[in-house]
Amino acid sequence: QVRLVESGGGLVQPGGSLRLSCVAPGFSLENYAIGWFRQAPGKEREGVSCITNSDESPYYTDSAKGRFTISRDSAENTVYLQMNSLKPEDTAVYYCAAAYEAWLLDGSNWSREREYDYWGQGTQVTVSS
Repeated sequence: QVRLVESGGGLVQPGGSLRLSCVAPGFSLENYAIGWFRQAPGKEREGVSCITNSDESPYYTDSAKGRFTISRDSAENTVYLQMNSLKPEDTAVYYCAAAYEAWLLDGSNWSREREYDYWGQGTQVTVSS
C-alpha cells in the first residue's frame, strides 16, 4: 500500500503563492504519474494538474494554466505544485494521487479520479484577505 502525504497548504492572500509537496515515505514515485486534485466546499473534486513519467508535457486544467506549475524532483522523491497568483476561487483541499499505469494517461483522461490508484489525505489551501 502506497501512502501519499501532502504538505504546504495554508492561508494566503489573493495574489500570493504556495508550493504544495507530495511525498510517499518509503516508496518511489518515479514510475507513477502524479496528479493534483482539489475539492472546494460543496463542489466535486476536480483535476488540477498531472505529471507523467514520460517526456510528455504536464497537463493542467484551464484555470491553472499560466499560474500553476507541476514538477517532479526524483532525487527528493517529491512532486510539487507551485501555485502563483492565487485567487479566492482556488480555495480547496488539495490532494495528490498516484497512477501506476502512467502510460495510459493522456490529455483525455488525466483528470479522471478512477485512473489513480493511491490518494493522500489532502492539504487545505485558503486564499483570502
